[in-house]
Amino acid sequence: MTTTQRDYGIPGTPIFDGTMAAKGYALNRMCYSFNSADNRAEFKRDEEAYCRRFGLNGEQRKAIASRNVLQLIAAGGNIYFLAKIGATDGKSFQQMAGSMTGMTEAEYRDMMIRGGRSIEGNRFLGEDGDAQPHRQPQGAAGRAGRGA
Repeated sequence: MTTTQRDYGIPGTPIFDGTMAAKGYALNRMCYSFNSADNRAEFKRDEEAYCRRFGLNGEQRKAIASRNVLQLIAAGGNIYFLAKIGATDGKSFQQMAGSMTGMTEAEYRDMMIRGGRSIEGNRFLGEDGDAQPHRQPQGAAGRAGRGA
């Protein structure tokens, strides 16, 4: 299956949409399996065999081996499932989030306590007027039934 990530106009922000869900199905299914302590132990005994069992592709296996969260997301991983890999390794969600930003856990925590990242440089393309709801990917149909 060939998947192409849609550009939603948010620079540097991968969106977990249907395309990415299909791309990452095996990876996310494997991560979900970590709800079981027996599965976590089996993964820790032989990661490569465990990844093969779930049919992970080369990109996904490489990202798992390096524990690179951004590569895991690019390989179709959903952050809520990927958090289970971190937990299996004894890492907190803050540690994982910090690794995505190049910060230590303490730096990431302190940034969030201060209110998070600055909005500067983190906007929709054309936000000065083109980010109106009727111009967004979901369009008018996406607002139907929500009082819009």
